[in-house]
Amino acid sequence: MNDTPILAPSPARSALRPTPVAAVIVSLVLVELSSGITQGFLGPLLKGLTTTLHVNVAQLNWISIANLLSSVAFTPILSRLGDLHGHRRVLRWNLAIVLTGSLLVGLSRSFGMLLAGQVLQGAFAGFFPLLVGILRNRRTAGESRRGISFMVAALVGGLALGTVSSGLIAEYVAVPTAALWVPAVAVGLALAVTWPLLPETEERPGGSADWLGAGLLCVGLVAVTLGLGQGGAPGWEWTSAKTLGCLVGGLLVTAVWVLAELRTSAPVMDVRLFRRRNVVVVAIVTLTFSSCMLGLLVANPVFLSTSRAEAGYGLGLTPLATAFALLPNMLALVLGALVAPAVAARLSDRRTLFAGSLLMAAGNLAVYFSHSSLVPYLACTAVVGLGSGLLQHSTRTLAVEAVPHDQTSVGSGINELLINVGGSLGAAVVLSVFAAETAAGRSLPAVTAYTHAWAICAAVSLAGALVSLLYRRPVKEAL
Repeated sequence: MNDTPILAPSPARSALRPTPVAAVIVSLVLVELSSGITQGFLGPLLKGLTTTLHVNVAQLNWISIANLLSSVAFTPILSRLGDLHGHRRVLRWNLAIVLTGSLLVGLSRSFGMLLAGQVLQGAFAGFFPLLVGILRNRRTAGESRRGISFMVAALVGGLALGTVSSGLIAEYVAVPTAALWVPAVAVGLALAVTWPLLPETEERPGGSADWLGAGLLCVGLVAVTLGLGQGGAPGWEWTSAKTLGCLVGGLLVTAVWVLAELRTSAPVMDVRLFRRRNVVVVAIVTLTFSSCMLGLLVANPVFLSTSRAEAGYGLGLTPLATAFALLPNMLALVLGALVAPAVAARLSDRRTLFAGSLLMAAGNLAVYFSHSSLVPYLACTAVVGLGSGLLQHSTRTLAVEAVPHDQTSVGSGINELLINVGGSLGAAVVLSVFAAETAAGRSLPAVTAYTHAWAICAAVSLAGALVSLLYRRPVKEAL
């Protein structure tokens, strides 16, 4: 089986576009910063939202689930449209969709409206594949790896910036919902600045997207994700008709989608790529690390904000202190993404995948044993962040290098889709654990909900480390 990636563009494709490199890099960084801010701004606000919007912690997981459901639906469509009709053109519409969702979030005064905004904001999943298409249209393979590392670093930098910004606003502005406007400002700025700067893709084959395939994929994955996300919640017991209908029906629709894609000449996502050993290995590692990283997106900030006086556990931090407490994890993730190209060049891609997964497993296991005081907690989550940074870069890079240039966004989109599916799985597991361990009439779960979640993430990351050992150096790179 040949896993040789197509690493370098043809001479015509590698020619630099008139747009200055600095302008392109600034644009890429701005868009990914806005994506990170959109994903990270809610962290310090989650505990307060239980009171403001009259919901419990288990229900707050719906924020992640709604966002991920929408990301699963948007990613393949936007990626394919970018490859067909131009990455810049589609990116502009993509930014406009996310800006609309951000305005809804800013105006939110009910949980339903907040969720509606989160659904539209989920289109940010299209940013990365479309930006990779723009980047790969200009640069060589080695430069693309460095460019992707900057994009991942900007994404996580945006997470940190969004977290701190919303924490500061929540701390010093009297209006409880003022911080909900943070993503609208960020996305609006990114749209205004990048509109005239980003170059368009030179080769645009045009044609029609496989709308039937796109529809089947969206329906199948959304149904499965919904079943997993709600499974175990009141009214959604694992044996209930709704849960089984979503899971079984979604799997059947996805199977029909696979058959349809194998028969079309222009699939929305080429499932034949999964015949390659390395593609499958990278896909599984992507699922494992994203399920742990995104699955704890709600749990960790709430744990930091919970006080011992009200629940018998937690660190009792204010929204602003919670924002700063999340920074070590994010900064370590930025570091991991930036050093990943050098680590892979020195150690190999397989060892980088293994090291990242092992660091995540060790960090989550350490949190399990050392969550009663702040400093050990911060150190442990920093270890998790470092591993996650290595994996963020490595899986995204390897996914892109495995496909032809005319499917660049689709290759990246597959990886982004798997990140979202993994996040949905992680959020579903955590939601089930929290729902099962939250007493009736209470908004906060027992401490065992958190310890079980950390233990599960440690085990899943360890499984990812073992799978990464199956990765083989492509023939083209072999000594």
